Amino acid sequence: MKVILNTDVKGMGKRGDVVNASDGYARNFLFPKKLAVPADKQNLNELSARKSSEAHKKELEKAAAIKIKEKLEKEILIIKVKAGENGKTFGSITSKEISENIEKVYKENIDKKKIVIKDQIKTLGMHVVELKLFEGVNARLKVNVISE
Repeated sequence: MKVILNTDVKGMGKRGDVVNASDGYARNFLFPKKLAVPADKQNLNELSARKSSEAHKKELEKAAAIKIKEKLEKEILIIKVKAGENGKTFGSITSKEISENIEKVYKENIDKKKIVIKDQIKTLGMHVVELKLFEGVNARLKVNVISE
């Protein structure tokens, strides 16, 4: 019997997959626990509509990420910190601080988990930070750390 999985089922497949299951397994386990629905015409149409909707939503998110990338790569983010005489900052610049400054200056909400800092920023000057905005869309943001 062909069924459409509502959730990930170990040994069967992922959510949204159309798989073959034995009649007894489907009727006695998958259907009562709402883990799957029969793969009839109506459910298959709903599945295809849901998948096309998700694909469209992903395309819109990717387009928005590309716009943000183009906007941020042109700019230089300036962060003011307290620093000693030798040009070293008191503490390091974190991804949270960079995220807050992007929000404040450019009005773009970037999650701090999407900001990759290769080496800790502990000195004044220009640094490059990578932003993982979307699958396959990475931006390189220039951060200029200056003394207050």
